[in-house]
Amino acid sequence: MATTGTMSRDLSDPALYVNREFSWLDFNARVLALAADPSQPLLERCKFLAIFSSNLDEFFMVRVAGVIEALEAGRPSSTPDRLPREQVLGGIRERVLELVDLQASVWRDDVRPALAAEGIVVANIDDLPEGGQADLHSRFEREIEPVLIPLAVGPGLPFPYISGLSLNLGLTVRDPHTGESRFARVKVPRMLPRFVRGGDMLVPVEQVIAANLGRVFPGMEITRRVLFRVTRDADFSISDEADDLLNAVERELSRRRFGGPVRVEVEARSSDTLLEDIKDGLGVSDSEVYPISSLLDQTALWQVASLDRPELKDRPWEPRVPARLMGGRDDGDIFAEIRRGDILVHHPYDSFEASVARFVHEAADDPDVVTIEQTLYRTSGDTPIVPALIRAAERGKGTVCLVELKARFDEEQNIRWAKALERAGVHVVYGLPGLKTHAKLCLVVRREGNRLRRYAHIGTGNYHPTTARLYTDMGLFTCRDDVVDDVAELFNYLTGFARPPQYRRALVAPEHLRGALIERIDRVTERHGQGHPGHIRMKLNSLIDGRLIQALFRASCAGVHVDLCVRGVCGFVPGMPGVSENIHVLSVVGRFLEHSRIFEFTSGAERAVYMGSADIMARNLDDRVELVAPVDDPVVAAELTSVLDVMLADTATAWRLHPDRSWERVRPAEGDAPFSSQQTLMDIAAARPEASPADDR
Repeated sequence: MATTGTMSRDLSDPALYVNREFSWLDFNARVLALAADPSQPLLERCKFLAIFSSNLDEFFMVRVAGVIEALEAGRPSSTPDRLPREQVLGGIRERVLELVDLQASVWRDDVRPALAAEGIVVANIDDLPEGGQADLHSRFEREIEPVLIPLAVGPGLPFPYISGLSLNLGLTVRDPHTGESRFARVKVPRMLPRFVRGGDMLVPVEQVIAANLGRVFPGMEITRRVLFRVTRDADFSISDEADDLLNAVERELSRRRFGGPVRVEVEARSSDTLLEDIKDGLGVSDSEVYPISSLLDQTALWQVASLDRPELKDRPWEPRVPARLMGGRDDGDIFAEIRRGDILVHHPYDSFEASVARFVHEAADDPDVVTIEQTLYRTSGDTPIVPALIRAAERGKGTVCLVELKARFDEEQNIRWAKALERAGVHVVYGLPGLKTHAKLCLVVRREGNRLRRYAHIGTGNYHPTTARLYTDMGLFTCRDDVVDDVAELFNYLTGFARPPQYRRALVAPEHLRGALIERIDRVTERHGQGHPGHIRMKLNSLIDGRLIQALFRASCAGVHVDLCVRGVCGFVPGMPGVSENIHVLSVVGRFLEHSRIFEFTSGAERAVYMGSADIMARNLDDRVELVAPVDDPVVAAELTSVLDVMLADTATAWRLHPDRSWERVRPAEGDAPFSSQQTLMDIAAARPEASPADDR
């Protein structure tokens, strides 16, 4: 029950906040919980084991590397929790060791035996019958040995470079004639599948290599052996003064592979002597070594998860054609439909191809369209967006694409797209050196009679057809003048040379998004005290900005209900008396990755709804170009708030954050069936008729 009180604590007290890195590890623990959940289909559990490992890899490459760099540079803590960086690194190590031990036991003691019971046997090579081992030895000679490159350490032979995230066999190789021993390394080539077939069994390829090392080092003895894997610092920054952003990014990419080691994973119970050789060669300390007691690098389980066993997976989901785009007036003209009223699409429940891709395709082919402007943060090889932009440019339309070259781990792909677009005549802009352009925008200008009309798509997710089937994201199609004019102003600012504009309705970072959100929170708080009941709801990926958190604290102290659905990082403690007792935090972690951002501010009869690309993090508010749009259409606003209703009612895949900083799985009330928000949204989409009559709004 809400209470109204006065603030009894300093809102900057570090005890009210949660360290960002620790909160992220809690999120990855929720992913691991799905792998451990026996109610999940078996191959989906393999998928979640792989996702957990992939998440952890990126966490070390970026976040841990950043903490280490800040510590070495002597920079003090800049986050509201004010935790010294030495404590952060120590806490990360303790938590990661706990989680990888749990992951190892889930695989070894639960998932792997369950797979065997279904006829999917992941075996050690020694478990194979003699015939199966002979077959693998033969395959080694034909398919594996030719691509192995053994590297030894000795006079004139320095410790080899160990590439990031590669699997390696570290060996002590002894010459029985001279007694001389040397350290050697054999890399497991990336082009090989991690699991190879041995009869009806799957065997890790490193075991096949290890069993045949006599052929790799003929005449020598292998006295010690250990499997290990190195994670390297993969982050980089571009100077604000970079004159040529494309060349600057290309230079940094060439350096990325040589980033310093931040983690070394090794088989547990490895030889101390051999481990010392690896540590010395890499220049790492004991605190950077992580022993693994089961399968090392479980990203390999993607191979198992992709096996053709549909009965062991989630039922396939085929996105539906959005109701407003099924037909109707003007022969299905998407621009005519947008003129009738804003359209909201919700992926993956709604088809990306039938909505976003269609919007760009129709713009490219429509003779009345004169210009198309597009942001591109991440996309994929099968994207329909880039070919449509190329076709538009070839047809003489003014076509602009703002390609974000600094989208982490997609830089090389984006450079290739940028060059292909330029060759086709698209005007390619690379954004601003000091900022990432994270806004998800497409602006179309169309000649209609004696006027030009603008149409915009404003999204929460990337123009990426693959992730549009895996992530939940929103897209708003609108031609409302005040909103599309703001989108046009933002494009002009990014592609031209001008001071930041004064936007009419859109909330844009880094200029004023933080301040605008705080103003809206404070307005609800003030009016609540004047007798207009207040309620704030947000759906986000991360919430860690100190100033915005303090605004929510003030709202809570005034008695305003605050309901937050935060998938990942939540940087404060809810439910604290006198500070955050009226704030409730849920996290939904399920089949799809929750990625949409929705903001709702209710004050008596007033309600304001927004959606857009930004999370509440300093990087989004200060270091990125973001756009959050107001949603004025009452039908679309109701659709967004109904999504909030569904997400906050979840009792099947939701977790609640408690005042003691622990996350607990939400359970249904006794006698009630679990309520899954994602399944409910699939059911709603699936129940849609094949065609819907045009509505007159």
